[in-house]
Amino acid sequence: MSVNTKNKTMLSTKDMAAGGGKVRPVLNPGNQVVKINNITFDQTPYDKDAYNITLHVETEPVKGEFEGFLVDPSNANGPRYEGQVGRVRFSPWPYKDADLPSGRKVSRDTEVLKSMIYLSEVLDMRDELDAIEASSIEEFMVEANKLFCEGPGCTVFFNACVAGREWENKEGYVNNDLFLPRMSKDGIPLEALNKENSRLLSFNKENHIIPVKKKNTDENVNSFEPNGAGGDDFEL
Repeated sequence: MSVNTKNKTMLSTKDMAAGGGKVRPVLNPGNQVVKINNITFDQTPYDKDAYNITLHVETEPVKGEFEGFLVDPSNANGPRYEGQVGRVRFSPWPYKDADLPSGRKVSRDTEVLKSMIYLSEVLDMRDELDAIEASSIEEFMVEANKLFCEGPGCTVFFNACVAGREWENKEGYVNNDLFLPRMSKDGIPLEALNKENSRLLSFNKENHIIPVKKKNTDENVNSFEPNGAGGDDFEL
């Protein structure tokens, strides 16, 4: 017996919350189409010489029943994002001067500039980036943010492969620390839309998700005795 799948709607729990059918306002790991709302260049709390480039991105507008985060959290009546939003680090690791075991020297500033060149080429804004001159890498990143997020670049959507490192909050919920996987022979993490001969990485959970280490709950499970276990109802 054959099943007619023509015009059949595929069901999926992706992006849904357990409490209802609404799409979550938070960006998840995966292959996404996004634009950049802001770029920050932040010193890490554990190393004053190491910095992260963070892309504050938003997906294309979500159709149907969706309520995005407030653009300004302090204004409850203000506009909301039309798409899912997330903070995505440009690299799995911070940018820092280093001497590798191979003898190669890594320059933080050079690697940051290379990253911005890559982004500018995805957005087709290389000439505009080359026009920036700055006396420090911090000043350069301020100007790059203005270029990409206050000019024409802020409306440009592009393809991204977003990876993640899972972490568990105090309430036991698992969240994702998002980042771009490194480019390799397998492909690249960012690419313009409708690119011929695409080299965009295809998201693969085994390769692009670092799972959270689950706490050992065997002892708690073995000693669990729900209140009112002898009756018909549980009182939670």
